[in-house]
Amino acid sequence: MTTSLRMIDLNCDLGESPERLGDGTDFALLDIVTSANIACGGHAGDEETMRETARAALARGIGIGAHPSYPDRENFGRVSTPMSIAALEASVFEQIAAMDRVARAVGGSLRHVKPHGALYHDAMTSARVAAVVASAVMRLRPNLILVAMVGSPMIPVWRAQGFKIATEAFADRTYEPDGSLRKRTLPGALITDPKLAAEQALRLARSATPPDTLCIHSDTPDALAIAQAVRAALTADGILVTSL
Repeated sequence: MTTSLRMIDLNCDLGESPERLGDGTDFALLDIVTSANIACGGHAGDEETMRETARAALARGIGIGAHPSYPDRENFGRVSTPMSIAALEASVFEQIAAMDRVARAVGGSLRHVKPHGALYHDAMTSARVAAVVASAVMRLRPNLILVAMVGSPMIPVWRAQGFKIATEAFADRTYEPDGSLRKRTLPGALITDPKLAAEQALRLARSATPPDTLCIHSDTPDALAIAQAVRAALTADGILVTSL
């Protein structure tokens, strides 16, 4: 009797801090994860951090993704920003196009797009914002994978437009009973204990509808230890950790 091989991607938001690049934290995370969502100027990042992160990801065979956000560096892209449809689409397009240029310049290619912060959450629940993200990606390259939170009502909308979707869950964030993420402004929103994060990752991976990818945030305290624990737990459970 044979069993089907279980596979999952492990992604991380990277290139958001020159300090984490400088002290090697981002590079150490790239040794563990299989996909990198690279900040591309909206909430963080610039051409140099994009290039350094993309080059390091390529050297490790890690999937390179764009991580666009509302153009709001002051709030790290974690606050919804009222913008016209045209202005928001232009901003998202410029960010992912910049990441695409950098990826090609270092010999790689862009594989996926994952919105960041408030843009991500708005795109998961608002048809207007979801349409803006989809339009920006379509302008650049319609074969890019869009990363969306498991259960989002926008997933079938994007699929109907022909996009390939990677469903996502979070190893280092707390969930509410209704399946939504606990707001970062509330106590206990982050899981900072590597053991607890690994247990949550296994629980999600073993669920009836497992995600295609699990996220770890590079700015979560002890992110490196969390990534190590999550990867070890998944591997020990017989799950192949591989890029999208």
